[in-house]
Amino acid sequence: MTRDTGLNSLGFAKPPSQTRVVVAMSGGVDSSAVAAELKAQGYDVIGVTLQLYDHGAALAKAGACCAGRDIHDARRVAETLGFPHYVLDYENTFKEAVIDEFADAYLAGATPVPCIRCNERVKFKDLLETARDLDADCMATGHYIQRKDGPAGAELHMAADPARDQSYFLFTTTQDQLDYLRFPLGHLPSKAETRALAARHGLAVADKPDSQDICFVPNGNYAAVIEKLRPGAADPGDIVDTEGRVLGQHRGVIHYTIGQRRGLGIGGLADPLYVVRLDPEKRHVVVGPKEALATRIVPVREINWLGDAPFRSQAEWPLRVRIRSTKPPVEAIIRPTGPDTADVELLTAEEGVSPGQACVFYAPDGSRVFGGGWIWRGY
Repeated sequence: MTRDTGLNSLGFAKPPSQTRVVVAMSGGVDSSAVAAELKAQGYDVIGVTLQLYDHGAALAKAGACCAGRDIHDARRVAETLGFPHYVLDYENTFKEAVIDEFADAYLAGATPVPCIRCNERVKFKDLLETARDLDADCMATGHYIQRKDGPAGAELHMAADPARDQSYFLFTTTQDQLDYLRFPLGHLPSKAETRALAARHGLAVADKPDSQDICFVPNGNYAAVIEKLRPGAADPGDIVDTEGRVLGQHRGVIHYTIGQRRGLGIGGLADPLYVVRLDPEKRHVVVGPKEALATRIVPVREINWLGDAPFRSQAEWPLRVRIRSTKPPVEAIIRPTGPDTADVELLTAEEGVSPGQACVFYAPDGSRVFGGGWIWRGY
């Protein structure tokens, strides 16, 4: 309990025992530690795990966030700590909302980020609605991101630990969702603190390895998944330069990504060439010099805006943006072009910008997340 406000640790003006919280449990150490800590604080905890695809086929695949063994681990944590746990079958929803779009985006030459769509369309939509149906006061997750109370309401902020920050994957979180969500791990200085927390609660998952792959993409082999979902997708075609001259052949556009240099099979040239564009309709992989990868203007759509003032109330927003989850935010100017579209001008050109990637907005000099959008075509 916080003495000065009379609010409990989740921000409610009542005892933890009268505060129901649904914890989204993946079976990993993060969400398990959240559930254990909230249970120890006396909250009315309910654990919910989503079965997102055929977990029977996934049992042999370690390191996947949604595999059958993870469902088992989540159930075991709930049994050990003595709170209810439910497994919900969202396989059809997940396929329609995430997997099918992933396959179609890849076939269109984009670089999709399915984990963002999963958070947007499944975890923070359907699962959050389930939490409300269970009369929960809020839903908690193990994501590394912070929710802070600001003068205009709840704000989204980067995690305290930059190495674990997951704000890139959560930019589609709406204000209404943010009001309901809680992220108890976002303030921790390191993942080691989370594992120590899990160990203190006696959880068997305290030393469980982090998942590395997209849950439905074994070993990061995107092309193999696309070929299985869309037979015939790997049709061969030409590798061409930016003038359209044929330099060689490729084994399917789905095997290439923007910025790729290795594995093109067109050696013997004086200067290295990079994939600068994919043209699935012509089955062309377009290559060029490194400077052809540089991008300054990035068109963005489907913008989710989390600023206090309306998005179109200013002609320009000087913010920072992140186009890859692994890189720090860089300075940019966001110019609205419609209710949920904008041109983002990068003050320093970036290489390898691809349609399908996310462009996430941040405060110019702080940790606050201002939302973001989807890159939809390249210049």
